[in-house]
Amino acid sequence: MHFSAYQTEGFYDEMFHPDGRVRAHAELVLSTIESLSAGQLLRYKHAAERLLLQLGITFNVYGDNQGTERIFPFDLLPRIIAASEWDYIERGLKQRIHALNAFIHDIYHDQKILKDGAIPAEVVTSAVSYRKQCHGLNPPFGVWCHITGTDLVRDRDGQYYVLEDNLRVPSGVSYVLENREVLKRIFPGVFEGLSVRPVNEYASRLLEMLESLAPRVSGTPQVVVLTPGIYNSAYFEHSFLAQQMGVQLVEGRDLVVAGGDVFMRTTKGLERVDVIYRRVDDDFLDPDAFRPDSLLGVPGLMAAYRAGRVALANAPGNGIADDKVVYAYVPDMIRYYEGEDPILPNVPTYLCWRDADRQHVLANLETLVVKSANESGGYGMLVGPHSTAVQRAEFAVKIAASPRNYIAQPTLALSRVPTIVDDHFEGRHVDLRPYVLCGREIYVVPGGLTRVAMRKGSLVVNSSQGGGSKDTWVLSDDAAQAGGREQ
Repeated sequence: MHFSAYQTEGFYDEMFHPDGRVRAHAELVLSTIESLSAGQLLRYKHAAERLLLQLGITFNVYGDNQGTERIFPFDLLPRIIAASEWDYIERGLKQRIHALNAFIHDIYHDQKILKDGAIPAEVVTSAVSYRKQCHGLNPPFGVWCHITGTDLVRDRDGQYYVLEDNLRVPSGVSYVLENREVLKRIFPGVFEGLSVRPVNEYASRLLEMLESLAPRVSGTPQVVVLTPGIYNSAYFEHSFLAQQMGVQLVEGRDLVVAGGDVFMRTTKGLERVDVIYRRVDDDFLDPDAFRPDSLLGVPGLMAAYRAGRVALANAPGNGIADDKVVYAYVPDMIRYYEGEDPILPNVPTYLCWRDADRQHVLANLETLVVKSANESGGYGMLVGPHSTAVQRAEFAVKIAASPRNYIAQPTLALSRVPTIVDDHFEGRHVDLRPYVLCGREIYVVPGGLTRVAMRKGSLVVNSSQGGGSKDTWVLSDDAAQAGGREQ
């Protein structure tokens, strides 16, 4: 398989310049691929798929009558990011996370940013993810977003933009770790020649960050991962991360609040829990504080948290900054709290609650991407250029009925990466979800999850909508020197 017939077709290509020349940081990978004998790459591809099957890398699809569990599609060609490019991304993410934490803390305390008029108060108070129950909470270090997955896209001009912030219970990091393991087994020679920054520190850094939140100062803190259970779409990840950290995976029924503390039921009796990495949404976390009909949560958990007897990551209430309307104001937050301009820009966004914006959106539905403020996974979204007249009419009714709930953005020409299609290469659109850990310090995992729209021409990369993934290689500063190796 060769790249001689590969075309960038006017999109920004992560591997090739518009004139067909390979980008410098991708030269070794290109030469490695082209040195393979006929059929060898496809044999590697099938070997990778068998390995993924053995590793059990799956996700669940709700409402799928063909069976809910699927192997996450994986493409063998990595996405490669140069060191200088990554430095820019990392600085932008750290700035953004710092401002988002300051914003959430402010919203649940003095609300200075609202009083000063930097953000309209009604935008925040009307958000469905705004939790009055969280007023006055003081999480350790003032951090509300301990684990964040920020979605980045690259437009035709090569500029990175933040598409959205995933602050509540972001998923996908298990694929980052397993994708790397697969490629290290299949392409060890390429790692010999390139210095690729490691991602395998993630679990130990996650555990270290979680332990740092513990209320107790003596002894080793008891950390658990709280999952909604086996029917959750990311259950594989919950169990994988618990196993990687060496901590217990629990469901709500395994925990109990007694005497103000949280305990885990074990065969030896009750054991105190200090830190809960919760993969359960706010609504279902504690039936005493949020939805009373929840069977997934732990009664009394929020009272124990408010009293400082247990730590929760991510902190309840942080979804206020996950709202897609609030997202539009993150550049203003950065200027307000950081006193500087954003390093990573937002995608230009129309807010349908504004009369002029709404009129523009309704008049241009065929060219815009419209999103519901609180949906995720590619649901509640209209991709205008790929929509039907009936779908646009349906969205027009929804927008008119609930303008606060919708935003719209221009349809970006997402960057592409060569992808194996049958027996040749074709460009497929991608985004990038780096993962950020925030405790005393902020750590950005080098790379992240590159999600691929596997269908030709599609811009929707979500796994629930048929997307797949690639390994993401961030090169070290000395990547040009032979002999480096991913650790």
